[in-house]
Amino acid sequence: MAQTSPDHKARPPFLSRPGVRRFIPFVLITAVALVFIFENRTSVEIRLLIPMVTMPLWGALLIAWALGILASLFTMRRRSNRHSRRPR
Repeated sequence: MAQTSPDHKARPPFLSRPGVRRFIPFVLITAVALVFIFENRTSVEIRLLIPMVTMPLWGALLIAWALGILASLFTMRRRSNRHSRRPR
């Protein structure tokens, strides 16, 4: 009969890990956003402060989505840095 070593730690199931549970909503929202973006392919006029730009709607939505991702990553990074500098 084979015995397991006492120092062998049981790993938690993949879906119960905190990192995976935080990543699943991101993947779902990203998938829905990308489907929405690529379904809207018509050209539109967009005003960028002063100039008027004609471009495909999917391009504008993709740019807005990418800027949102960058802003959230920047916010999460700043939040984690702020918490790591807190004195104990």
